[in-house]
Amino acid sequence: MDNYKDKEIRRLPDLFGSMVFNEETMQVRLSPACYREWKKAVSDGTPLDLSTANEIAEAMKQWAVEKGATHYTHWFQPMTGVTAEKHDSFIAPVDGGRVVMEFSGKELVRGEPDASSFPSGGLRATFEARGYTAWDPTSFAFIKERSLCIPTIFCSYSGHALDKKTPLLRSMDAVSKAAVRILRLFGDTTTKRVIAQVGPEQEYFLLDKKMYQKREDLIMTGRTLFGAKPPRGQELEDHYFGAIRPRVQAYMQDLDDELWKLGVLSKTKHNEVAPAQHEMAPVYTDANRACDQNQITMEIMKKVADRHGLVCLLHEKPFAGVNGSGKHDNWSLSKDTGENLFKPGSTPRENAQFLLFLTAFIKGVDEYQDMLRATVATPGNDHRLGAQEAPPAVVSIFLGEELSAVVSSIINDTDYKDAGKRNLAIGVDTMPPIPMDNTDRNRTSPMAFTGNKFEFRMVGSSLSVSGPNIVLNTMMAEELGQFADELEKAESPELFHRDLNALIKRELTAHRRIIFDGNGYDEAWIEEAKRRGLSNKVSAVDALPAYIREHNIRLFTDHAIYTRDEVFARYNIHVENYTATIQIEARTMIDMLHKEILPAVSRYGTLLCDSFEKRKKHGLPSKYEENSARNNCLLTDCLSDACEKLEKDLRQVPQDPEEAMRYCHTVIVPDMNECRSYADELETITAKEAWPFPVYSDLLFSEI
Repeated sequence: MDNYKDKEIRRLPDLFGSMVFNEETMQVRLSPACYREWKKAVSDGTPLDLSTANEIAEAMKQWAVEKGATHYTHWFQPMTGVTAEKHDSFIAPVDGGRVVMEFSGKELVRGEPDASSFPSGGLRATFEARGYTAWDPTSFAFIKERSLCIPTIFCSYSGHALDKKTPLLRSMDAVSKAAVRILRLFGDTTTKRVIAQVGPEQEYFLLDKKMYQKREDLIMTGRTLFGAKPPRGQELEDHYFGAIRPRVQAYMQDLDDELWKLGVLSKTKHNEVAPAQHEMAPVYTDANRACDQNQITMEIMKKVADRHGLVCLLHEKPFAGVNGSGKHDNWSLSKDTGENLFKPGSTPRENAQFLLFLTAFIKGVDEYQDMLRATVATPGNDHRLGAQEAPPAVVSIFLGEELSAVVSSIINDTDYKDAGKRNLAIGVDTMPPIPMDNTDRNRTSPMAFTGNKFEFRMVGSSLSVSGPNIVLNTMMAEELGQFADELEKAESPELFHRDLNALIKRELTAHRRIIFDGNGYDEAWIEEAKRRGLSNKVSAVDALPAYIREHNIRLFTDHAIYTRDEVFARYNIHVENYTATIQIEARTMIDMLHKEILPAVSRYGTLLCDSFEKRKKHGLPSKYEENSARNNCLLTDCLSDACEKLEKDLRQVPQDPEEAMRYCHTVIVPDMNECRSYADELETITAKEAWPFPVYSDLLFSEI
């Protein structure tokens, strides 16, 4: 057994990154001069010359072919929320009817996919089809399903960014430049780059594929549009961190293997709170690769599930009445040496550099709270935010007891009394002392400090994490830049420290309203947040207009993250996506009502009536059958009327995109809720064998 374990331990390091053209592979396969040029391009942003690109392309091709690859693709992230790829084979014809395998630097560096059918938000007309992909040398190429995947940016013929990677890279550069300016003020002359670090935890549901295929709503929308509450949900709290069932364990092991091959730092796996819900958490890495790898993770999760006869659901709220799925975005900044700039140290009150970065973050979240909320605004997340399972829609920051005390002492000019490191009182003599962290965790906080990073807990499980991290990076670039402008004017170290202390106190005092360490689920907090002047955008329809507020547009344009047109394009895409999503759900609901639910409950009602009449004729009337038949008929009529209203209202969706979005929110969604309420009540009084598709008990508690 020990020998088996030793083999497994040796196998994993060999497996990890085996399908990635990573830095170690480059060192082996590239000439020293070529490798140095690539490193310089990554660290300094200098362009690669064609000869260097050709050598890298040839080495990539040889490595990929040895791994079984036959094609290559520029792998990019259009504004659909998923990835895109167009595959070309390496083959090129030669005399004698034979082929050779070719791949040039030009093919590596630039591609030209048809851009006509990707969302542009008005940046180009539909007939303008030309788009370009360009290699991102900071994100490693990898092999997936016998294709060499080359991470790229995606832009239009006119140069507008049509993807999620380009603005993310811009935001990483912006925050790096601003942070380095601050570090220089503290005497750091060696740091060349500050890197945004991200670790996105991924929650998901697993269902049996055969049951999934019997539900049109799951297939078409990713969530159940109907479903009465089952007798048991998550009340017993026995699923969270519980023993993982064998079929799920096999899936998770297979998933880990696939992710490890692709260099994804899959670290943690466990059962989540809701039945059939699970989570994967990675090790932190730079924001660019973290976002790329999360997109890969979501794709691989679904493909591996299919191999196991399962379906992986990434929707934020697949089932009403049980917890939905989020994607906690853990964010921090670190030097190129690896030093975390949000690590308080043993004496945070005396760590002026940490306090300045913390102050910048607090100020940024307060000033751009509406933009942070907008980045997670989707129809799916509307079902989750504000419920007793996720943060409220009010954005606030949790600092924890120690840092909150530090902030209060600065604002009030009082001495900070450090209680020192404390140990947990376990009450078991044989247990060694367990040191306490400097902060508890607050699961109700949208933005929680967790020791050396901030955890943005509002992100929905299906979302790309690029959007939230673009805003986090850019707001920090703005605040740090403002601080640097002010502090660089100091003419001596004494004046610098005077100005620094005054700045920190001033800004913490001005923005303390965003700090809240209490229970975000408490209704009293919602009232308190209102008194503080914090926004509470409970729906995507309320939140999305933040994109086109002048305050936010200036943030992006001042730092060259987006042009003004690119900001409006993204707003337009989100507006159109909201309307399209609600309409798809409404049409699916109507289809299920007409073809499955109404026929089924009508047949069942007839069966009840016939049975009642037969028993009555024999002098044995049944009160159960009489009442059931009456309730069935009443609810069926109500459901039929509600369905008719939904159909009528759906035909009247306005043409104007913004009006259509608001109409869908205020008219179509309530119509759908009414249809569901009648259908779900009918489910509770209909015999199981008469109901047309699997119910929640089947879906959530099947033996997988």
